[in-house]
Amino acid sequence: MPRPCVFFDRDGIVNASPGPAAYVETPDAFHLLPAFVEALRVVTERDWAAVLITNQRGVHLGRMTEDDLAAIHLKLIGLLDEEGLGLDGIYACTEGDNAHPDRKPNPGLLLRAARDLDLDLPRSWMIGDSERDIEAGRRAGCATTVRVSPKGTSTAATWRVDGMDEVPGLLDRELGRG
Repeated sequence: MPRPCVFFDRDGIVNASPGPAAYVETPDAFHLLPAFVEALRVVTERDWAAVLITNQRGVHLGRMTEDDLAAIHLKLIGLLDEEGLGLDGIYACTEGDNAHPDRKPNPGLLLRAARDLDLDLPRSWMIGDSERDIEAGRRAGCATTVRVSPKGTSTAATWRVDGMDEVPGLLDRELGRG
């Protein structure tokens, strides 16, 4: 039976964002956010799937290689393993063309994950820090979207929170309702 999923963007949600014009290019530059670990723990305790969905244009631009990206994600997997946690999948779009079906705000990665992992999109959530993330979730048919952004930011998301530290409590209160 298909499981609901919480899809997470990466930079700014899973790890500290290096800034809008910068890229996490090496494992040493990847710093896991404790609030993400707490959020993932809630998702895991509810027996929901958890999937990372990320645009990684830095590969297309030559700022890093596919091997660099794989090494960063191996570090993530190792850090989560130390916490007794894991992800059901990591899906990355390295294309630079905004029209590519996998590049958010397009829903290709979410749709592929749903097929690969037998996920229930109409009960799923997308959590990100940009409108691209929110739009991808909406286009994929996710029931709920959450934007992590400063107060006063306009958004089409179902929920807006000021920071990742608010996400675990939101998930704890709201996952599985409705």
